[in-house]
Amino acid sequence: MNVIHLFESDRQAYWIEEIGKSDWSAGGLLYGLLKDGDFFKWVGEGSEVLLLVQGDTLISYCTFAKMDDIQPTDLSPWVGFVYTFPAYRGRRCVGLLFAEADRLARRAHISEVYVSTNHIGLYEKYGCTFLKTAKDLEGEWSRIYVRRVQDSDAVPQDAALPDASHQD
Repeated sequence: MNVIHLFESDRQAYWIEEIGKSDWSAGGLLYGLLKDGDFFKWVGEGSEVLLLVQGDTLISYCTFAKMDDIQPTDLSPWVGFVYTFPAYRGRRCVGLLFAEADRLARRAHISEVYVSTNHIGLYEKYGCTFLKTAKDLEGEWSRIYVRRVQDSDAVPQDAALPDASHQD
């Protein structure tokens, strides 16, 4: 199991189709942005799509992007479009994606990343702290969390590797 970068993959079309299989409306939005070539217009040049994969199976994904659904703002970068497929939920797969986001942030000399969500109690497990609320692009209130970038490439202790034999 490993984290790959979509835009460095020689199988981009395959992975985009796998993202399109998510049962979440924001996943459908991400799929459309990638499929139509509008991804960078929405989230900024140099942004990444991180994929947690095992073989040909997409387990979880997120973006590491200059912009998210809170605009305009001077906060950046954002970990957004965070999704784990149902069979792998509850195993803290997102911790592996956050570890890669941390590596990218450290490389860019960034000490904090932001998350926009309506979830309470989810991102706190990954070291995120509530910062404030703000209106998103649709005019809805969203919670903004800040996460201090971890100092090493070590996988977070609470990030469990999925057991492929276990089904939720």
